[in-house]
Amino acid sequence: MSRVYNFSAGPAVLPEEVLQEAADEMMDYRGSGMSVMEMSHRSKVYDNIIKEAEADLRELMNIPDNYKVLFLQGGASQFFAEVPMNLMKNKKAGYIITGQWAKKAYQEAKIYGEAVELASSADETFSYIPDCSDLPITDDMDYVYICENNTIYGTKFKTLPNTKGKTLVADVSSCFLSEPVDVTKYGVIYGGVQKNVGPAGVVIAIIRENLITDDVLPGTPTMLKWKTQADNDSLYNTPPCYGIYICGKVFKWIKKMGGLSVMKQKNEEKAKILYDYLDESKLFHGTVRKEDRSLMNVPFVTGNEELDAKFVKEATAAGFVNLKGHRTVGGMRASIYNAMPKEGVEKLVAFMKKFEEENA
Repeated sequence: MSRVYNFSAGPAVLPEEVLQEAADEMMDYRGSGMSVMEMSHRSKVYDNIIKEAEADLRELMNIPDNYKVLFLQGGASQFFAEVPMNLMKNKKAGYIITGQWAKKAYQEAKIYGEAVELASSADETFSYIPDCSDLPITDDMDYVYICENNTIYGTKFKTLPNTKGKTLVADVSSCFLSEPVDVTKYGVIYGGVQKNVGPAGVVIAIIRENLITDDVLPGTPTMLKWKTQADNDSLYNTPPCYGIYICGKVFKWIKKMGGLSVMKQKNEEKAKILYDYLDESKLFHGTVRKEDRSLMNVPFVTGNEELDAKFVKEATAAGFVNLKGHRTVGGMRASIYNAMPKEGVEKLVAFMKKFEEENA
């Protein structure tokens, strides 16, 4: 069977040449006589894999020396708890609620201290990013938290919030490595990799060193202390070895493609093809305020649930898979991450045009 165009929000499409390379090395990684899946995380061979992955990521994102890069487990959802455990010294933090994942992080933080809702776009089904230029941030807040790209609702912070000097923590799971980023504007950038970087099972966290201390909330498990992980270079216990290896290959692929500025340009081109069609279509329309649209996740609807279901069914049969919207919002969603080729988006739009003609 030939490969489909996979518009899944995550786990999501990976670059074909990365998959091919991994397949070629499956039985014997570079003369070691074994697969990466089988080798000790303490071996010299694996140590090179994880160190090279970190070096390539540092180069891609221009990560300053005073930030640690950690390869962790537990998904972004476990990190919702790790953030307050490691940062809530005053037991108070501000959260900007722009979707389901920001909301879940906010609810998790409430277990550990006072989580304050600074702004929200819940009033319009999270279809926009609220104005964050003058938030009610108080001096006793330990940090301000955002989910930078909202996978389910298809919104993206184009301007980071004014945190009034407080540490900014950002979940970037679904926009990781999609464009250049100024790491110095954040205290913590983290994300599950299964959307834009690798297979499920790895979280990458980039944390400013002064935020990594022994001063954590009482009861924080040893494994969830950032200091434990940082002091051991992500090798305190067995890390998700194979997942990190694939992430390393994706970093090399992005470097080969020309880096993050080229990625951004390609992603803008792809998104424009789909958004331009949605803006002129009589049948389909996007659900997000134009200035807040994500380059990665594009939700759209016909306004008729039966027609939405018919579209998803016919699209799947035509080789455009995983277009059904998240169960909480319905409709459709095309996730067009780095590894989605431009022709995938062009063909999807051609299919949508044909469907519109047949169902007008």
